[in-house]
Amino acid sequence: MTVSEFVAKWQKVALTERAAAQQHFLDLCDLFEHPKPADADPTGEWFTFEKGAAKHGGGDGFADVWKRGFFGWEYKGKHKDLDAAYDQL
Repeated sequence: MTVSEFVAKWQKVALTERAAAQQHFLDLCDLFEHPKPADADPTGEWFTFEKGAAKHGGGDGFADVWKRGFFGWEYKGKHKDLDAAYDQL
């Protein structure tokens, strides 16, 4: 996927966060030629979607995408509070 293809696809998407998040991340993997979670880690031990996690602010939650030692990724819809996203991790 090229940058132009990525932009053309995603600038017109009106899906909700829940409906679009995983496909968006998979397209980012294609764009940057990075292995996708299920290809890189078929067991989901260290790179996966919807990884259970203790929240920064307390309690339990999920990271939309998680790669051990690299990132916990939380998608938010347009005009949402990014501080709230951080608190979910």
